[in-house]
Parts: sequence; structure tokens; C-alpha cells
Amino acid sequence: MELQGLVVYVLFAVKIAVLVAAVYAFVHAAMQRPDAYTAAEKLTKPVWLVILGAAVLLTLVLDITGAAIGAVAAGVYLVDVRPKILEIQGKSR
Repeated sequence: MELQGLVVYVLFAVKIAVLVAAVYAFVHAAMQRPDAYTAAEKLTKPVWLVILGAAVLLTLVLDITGAAIGAVAAGVYLVDVRPKILEIQGKSR
């Protein structure tokens, strides 16, 4: 019985971490210039806002499946799109 309780807490922690990452990605995407997305040859800003907004909602509404979908969407944005946009805008580290 104790192991089952531990699994519930771990999955809840994963869901919260994915939610934080998805909200961060959404806010970051909303703050960038629209022309930076096309200059980086990525999807447009409204498309990314819809994808990341849906990721946040699915993470909140669905259980671990929603967290998995949200993790993929936020991960793709944060690892692939965000660095290109920052590079285009001259803000890369």
C-alpha cells in the first residue's frame, strides 16, 4: 500500500513540473515578436500559442496522459523553437 501512495505523489510532482514548464513556454511564446517565428522558419506565433495553450489545458484536465502531451509540446518549444527565436532576436546566451 505504501508503494502505491508513493507513485501517486511522484506522478503528481511530474504533473506539476510539466505544468510549470508548459506555462513558462506559453508566456515566453506570447512575449516574442511574431516576425521572429517566421524568420526562424518555425510555425507562426498564433499556432505556437494554440499548441502551448492546449498543452496547459490538457495537463490540467487529463491525468498522466495530459502531462505527457504537455511535456512533448513544451519540450519541443523550449528545446527547438526558443533557442532559434532568441538567436534571431540577438538574445542568445
